[in-house]
Amino acid sequence: MDISLLLLCSLIGMLGGMASMSFPRWWAACTLTGAITAFLAGTIVLTGQPGWSWKSDFLLGGTPLTLLLDAVSAFFLVLLSTVAAAGSIYAIRYWPDSTHPRTAPSGRLWWNAMITGMGLVLTAANGLHFLLGWELFAVSAYFLVSLERGNPQVRAAGWLYLAASHVGTLALFAFFASLAAQTGSWELGPMRDNVELAPLFWLAFLGFGIKAGVFPLHVWLPSAHANAPSHVSALLSGVALKIGIYGLVRFSGWLPTPPGAGWVMAGLGCTSAVLGVAFALGQHDLKRLLAYHSVENIGIILMGLGFATVALERDTPYWGTLALAGGLLHVWNHGLFKSLLFFGAGAVLHATGTRQMSRLGGLWRHMPWTAALFTLGSVAISGLPPLNGFVSEWLIYSGLLLAGMEWNDVAMAVIPAAVLLAVTGALALACFTKVCGVVFLGAPRSAPAERAHECGWGMRGAMLMLAAGCTLIGLFPAMFWQVLSRVAKDWSAVDMSSRAPDALYTLGLTHVALAVLGLAAGVGTIWFLRNRVRRSVTWDCGFSAPSARMQYTAGSFAGIINEWFAWILRPTVHEIRPTTFFPSAAQCASHTPETVLEHVVEPVGHKILRLADKASGFQHGRVQSYIFYLCVAILVLSAAAILSGRS
Repeated sequence: MDISLLLLCSLIGMLGGMASMSFPRWWAACTLTGAITAFLAGTIVLTGQPGWSWKSDFLLGGTPLTLLLDAVSAFFLVLLSTVAAAGSIYAIRYWPDSTHPRTAPSGRLWWNAMITGMGLVLTAANGLHFLLGWELFAVSAYFLVSLERGNPQVRAAGWLYLAASHVGTLALFAFFASLAAQTGSWELGPMRDNVELAPLFWLAFLGFGIKAGVFPLHVWLPSAHANAPSHVSALLSGVALKIGIYGLVRFSGWLPTPPGAGWVMAGLGCTSAVLGVAFALGQHDLKRLLAYHSVENIGIILMGLGFATVALERDTPYWGTLALAGGLLHVWNHGLFKSLLFFGAGAVLHATGTRQMSRLGGLWRHMPWTAALFTLGSVAISGLPPLNGFVSEWLIYSGLLLAGMEWNDVAMAVIPAAVLLAVTGALALACFTKVCGVVFLGAPRSAPAERAHECGWGMRGAMLMLAAGCTLIGLFPAMFWQVLSRVAKDWSAVDMSSRAPDALYTLGLTHVALAVLGLAAGVGTIWFLRNRVRRSVTWDCGFSAPSARMQYTAGSFAGIINEWFAWILRPTVHEIRPTTFFPSAAQCASHTPETVLEHVVEPVGHKILRLADKASGFQHGRVQSYIFYLCVAILVLSAAAILSGRS
């Protein structure tokens, strides 16, 4: 099939969706057409056809529009089209015109605009056009996050996202402008031989790191993902963060990296992974908890990319290819299971009207499909077999353990990193045990939870689609090795065998066996217990009036672990203790603040504002003073020009 025709159909589909934003079914048909054709184009490139490039005869921004679809961009395009298709199906039922008459049409417009912007970023081979797509993507995401702008929390989240996004855009503008100044062209491509460009990587890392949500550049992420509509949260977490990762992958391959860049990426990856899951454990808001797990998983991806860069610098690709393969595969894996989890959280919010886990409970009885699919996503994100999260983390582990066997300075760093990755997995398992137990098991903690209902088949279909992807990669990981090898080759000409390691085939067979045994055990248990369960009152230790308030809460379940990380979480606890010998009212409430935002960014921002207030005294309306300022500036510039001319 012709890639040019497929991408043209994809663009027409997205533009057609924008034009039909007031007609939900037409919008869905156009958007799905655009997503499917983009998926086909990416799949063709990943499965063997050479990359595609196109240069227009007309000018855009003074330069010809140049597009490129190679294995790296196709890899991310497949993820974008998959989540976009699932999200479009989900949004029809989750955000309908009947309940959101003012925001549903505009939401559909900005949804397609955001997808189009991300598609342009992935295919742009020119710095100006890259920035054009980046800005379209960023502004569209702001309007999607702020759909419910009547809510003050939503407005604050939108402004914080917009401010952080444009700090990143400023860094990227400086990066591309400096790159064009040194190379004499806005055209993008491999430049590894030009070592003078290496320092520019840090500007790229800042800009893309903010978009990816790398700790501590993640300050915008929790509030934006928590307050956006759930299908938007899925697109933000599942794909938008990966556009930042795409930038890091792309330019760490095209540019010479400065000394230590791999170590910095790996170190920040370890930090993001551990602290991301630590902050997640302290959350009581279901969607905010999932947002912090995005920080964790971006850290895991960055670990793989960072250690692959270290291996490339040291000419030891045999273990670096495994780390790179794991990091790349985790891009797909996180996009699938995190979108699934946000869809599940959206179904819970849709049914109960709350994101607070302390008001949920007992939902498995009312929402069995959502509960089962959310649990599957929880198993995947916890890195447990037989699902996809285990495969990508296993590849990273394998690379790190191979490097550790060398017993050199690299081994002294990768062994602690492997330990931190294991700690991250254990904490993620604890966190999602808490979530599934508190939200879906036990007794309902509020009337809305007791009246909850299952979501419609449109929303369930979108979740089933993503769950199938998680299962497919988990059961047949060797199928995707050739794709990863093509991406690695286009990344930095890494010679990665197209044949999957034997251990990956063994892992797949083991996962299939586990899945069959687990399914058989589940069916057998249900059949055995059916009509054999005797219902009776639970022993309550002599207390005659048990209530839902006596259950473990989200805070109490993870209380001990939160104490371990109190030095960074800085939780605030409000207690009302009994003051007499007899039973009386008692209460305990805890809150985990946004530590970096509230203790670093906001204090610095307030100081800058106070300094600006003091500087406002220079603007007082007297023309004589303004002329004096102008004369002083001219004298200073003239003196600087004279001194530079003499030197």
